[in-house]
Amino acid sequence: MISIKIYHQGNDILIGACDKELIGKKFVDGKLQIDVTKEFYGGRIIPIETLIQYLKEATIANLVGKNAVKCAIKIGLVDPKCVLKIKGIPHAQMVRMR
Repeated sequence: MISIKIYHQGNDILIGACDKELIGKKFVDGKLQIDVTKEFYGGRIIPIETLIQYLKEATIANLVGKNAVKCAIKIGLVDPKCVLKIKGIPHAQMVRMR
């Protein structure tokens, strides 16, 4: 399951999505750090199939976790070579130019 929060700014739709078990955790690896805060990523809990629908509409996505990142790779929005791993946790960002 995925935790997702959706933000609307002008014409942009930003999605913060993560594997739900990562909410509230912090990962540090050298100079890299990611805080998977409830404030940014905590929202509705949805299945992967629903995340696919949201990602198709998003102009910006910030994704953390194996399942969330894998979903974006599967539908061609994230290149697997561009995924960062912070303490083994996948992190990817996507921006769609319209």
